[in-house]
Amino acid sequence: MTEQRRLAAILVADVVGYSKLISSDEGGTLAQLQALRTDVIEPQLAKHAGRLFKAVGDGFLVEFASAVQAVTCARAIQESNALGRLPLRIGIHVGDVVVQGDDLMGDGVNIAARIEAVAEAGGIALSRQAHDQVRDRLEIAFADKGEIELKNIARPVHVFVFAGTKAIVPVPALALPDRPSIAVLPFQNMSGDPEQDYFADGMVEDIITGLSRIKSLFVIARNSSFAYKGRSPDVRQVGRELGVRYVLEGSVRRAGNRIRITGQLIEAETGAHLWADKFDSPIDDVFDLQDRVTIAVAGAIEPSVRQAEIQRAGRKPTENLRAYDWLLRALGVQQLFSREHLDEAIFMARRAIEVDPKLALGYAYLASWIQRRRIAGWMQDEAMEIAEGVRFAHHAVLLDPHDPVVLTESAFALGHLNSDLAMAIPWLDRAIALNPNSAHAFGRGAIVRSFAGAYEIAEDHSERAMRLSPFDTWTYVFTKARGDSHLYRRQFPEAVEWLRQSAQQNRMHAPTFLSLSSALARLGRMEEGRAAMVRLLALRPMSSVTWQRLHRLNLEEDFEYMLEGARLVGLPE
Repeated sequence: MTEQRRLAAILVADVVGYSKLISSDEGGTLAQLQALRTDVIEPQLAKHAGRLFKAVGDGFLVEFASAVQAVTCARAIQESNALGRLPLRIGIHVGDVVVQGDDLMGDGVNIAARIEAVAEAGGIALSRQAHDQVRDRLEIAFADKGEIELKNIARPVHVFVFAGTKAIVPVPALALPDRPSIAVLPFQNMSGDPEQDYFADGMVEDIITGLSRIKSLFVIARNSSFAYKGRSPDVRQVGRELGVRYVLEGSVRRAGNRIRITGQLIEAETGAHLWADKFDSPIDDVFDLQDRVTIAVAGAIEPSVRQAEIQRAGRKPTENLRAYDWLLRALGVQQLFSREHLDEAIFMARRAIEVDPKLALGYAYLASWIQRRRIAGWMQDEAMEIAEGVRFAHHAVLLDPHDPVVLTESAFALGHLNSDLAMAIPWLDRAIALNPNSAHAFGRGAIVRSFAGAYEIAEDHSERAMRLSPFDTWTYVFTKARGDSHLYRRQFPEAVEWLRQSAQQNRMHAPTFLSLSSALARLGRMEEGRAAMVRLLALRPMSSVTWQRLHRLNLEEDFEYMLEGARLVGLPE
């Protein structure tokens, strides 16, 4: 007879107190046993791909391809039989088995049978081998019984037990922090080369460090995140256990002379994917790749999390909103770019600082949005509103001079409101020093650099912003800054390329169409320039004089040169 040896998950079950039941009611017990087999056991085995090898008396011997299938099936059997008069106990082990025809033998079977005797009526007992394979894949709580001497088994066996659904103890969820929270799990090494573990671990540590620089995020420390190394936990479980709303996970795979890294950001509560990307590099440049991945991930996560937080705040009822939720709602509303929505966002931000007068972000965004009213020509008392915006910007930085977002928004406001570049540019430099992965500090700062005539720096910073966060909601600002840096240096083909891209990214941003119409006119593409001007005047029917009053460059001749180009295609005097 052919003999086969293989690794399998073995389930052994029998009826507790079967002999006593038979002696008291043989006919009724046999009928119930048959019903148990046909109505409960066989349907569950079919559902979970179990192979019934033996059914002798009240006992059953079943083989599964995995411990997860075996434990899931055992749990389903016990739940289905919860009200039955024949209580079952089940033992499960993962080990070598010998298959001879229709028979299953070997130490794996013997250990499963002995473990089964440890289980209580209605319960299930697992060996350590089986437990290790299911502990992070099934939402089941196990009780550790320690090492137990089992009859006819040479060494003690480590046993874990649970009793159907009674032993399922939910892990209390940690309270979420008052700001967006994230855990970076150890990346999986998919290459089969243990030597690559150091690379994956080092990269995760760098990502955690990079994210920790973002003051608006609550980042779980490395030691807590690495407790999940070698496991495949459900992100919802991670969210509950670590008290975070977002989880970043990824993998590293080496193939030949190349390494591929993937990463994905997941909302723990819903399992929704917010961001995903992959990175490839030759093996010779692994440390360069590590740096690139760290920068890209840290730069992309902040806007991804911000958008998720904005959407989450929008789902909340309006009663009893805390200051930060008022601010999140305001951030969502202001993205719609109409006067009504901007006024609504400013109202919400004012509510935020009323609730929390020390909310530096609230003052910074107020200053930034007030400057947007000025650019759009929507101010009613320009002198008073400019003074208020400048005051808000300075107060924000006074409250929190170490927050890169506060510094960036406040600097952006000053650049437009009172052209105080001597203050704005050092704030931007500090924001970048505090968070070198901030796309906004680079991208919005590039606009302010143009005000100072530092066009080469503006181009470099806008390029870095786009590399850090290519799908940012403010990408149009980054690309416009790059287009303007070329326009003011009279590099018109490059200017048109970037400004047209910015116009496609945001059809509601009037200043982009002003720059685009001028660049097209300077290239002699008058018809396209007039089309851009039509769009500009539909958005902002303002004259050349008004634009000149609202925008101030250190190099006034450059701005005048841009306006002259726009006049060629219809900008009114």
